[in-house]
Amino acid sequence: MEELSSLTSKELREELGRAEEKYRHLCQKRDELNQKARLIREERDMLNEEKRKLIEEMKEAKRIRDELVAKMREHKKRRNEYQQQAKELIRKKRQQRSKFKSNSLFLRAEELKLEIRKLEYEQETVPMSPKEEERIIQEIKEKKKEYEKLKEELDKQKHVEIDLENLDKAINQLFELADKEHEMVVKYYKESQEYHNKFVKLVEEIAKLINEANQKHKEFLELKKKADEYHKKAMEMRSKIIAIRKERRERYEKAMKMLEEFNISARRLTSPEEIEKFVEENIEKLKKEGKISIGL
Repeated sequence: MEELSSLTSKELREELGRAEEKYRHLCQKRDELNQKARLIREERDMLNEEKRKLIEEMKEAKRIRDELVAKMREHKKRRNEYQQQAKELIRKKRQQRSKFKSNSLFLRAEELKLEIRKLEYEQETVPMSPKEEERIIQEIKEKKKEYEKLKEELDKQKHVEIDLENLDKAINQLFELADKEHEMVVKYYKESQEYHNKFVKLVEEIAKLINEANQKHKEFLELKKKADEYHKKAMEMRSKIIAIRKERRERYEKAMKMLEEFNISARRLTSPEEIEKFVEENIEKLKKEGKISIGL
């Protein structure tokens, strides 16, 4: 290196000391950053492992929820079928009673009973706002009040005797079956909601872990980038150290060769420092005159 050849031996030795100190500092800083990067990477990997476990829990919660929803829908389908059959029997009953005076009150009471059941089903199984639920509850109260009033009026009336006992039993039986199916609907609905809530909570936790892991990965990359920069500077400084040592070694070898060529006794030059001093004092003169003379 041209800039090294222009330095004196003393300056070269001092430059080597500074370079070695700088090299040690750069290596230390690089190793510290790499250590921090390793710790951040471990934290990132732990977050990813925790995320993996939560994803498995989330999938299981979703599977169970979907199974419960499927069962709820099956029982809901049966409940609706029983209700529809009861509705058809009520319609048939209406046709048979159409010629009697008490028909309108009786049918209205049956219709109210069906309407009340439908509203109660809706309240128990359909997600709704507090305001909407309050409206449903109020509507149920009003219909029940109307139903009780109609029952009182019907009890006071003397109905025309007609044999509809079997039809009434069929209607009641269908309502009982519908109620049992509805109990199962409510049961599976509540269970599915529990797993759905668990599923939603896990999704939120996973999203949080993903954000944290991404942040850790970003920190890891930033630390590695800084560590690589220090490593690059350290390697540059190492190259400089090697160049300085090479320059010093070449000067030493050249000095020894000079001693041999001019038959100068080396017994008095016992250390590298004395040799450096000899070179420093005589190298220019040697270059100009081609020889040097010192006392033996």
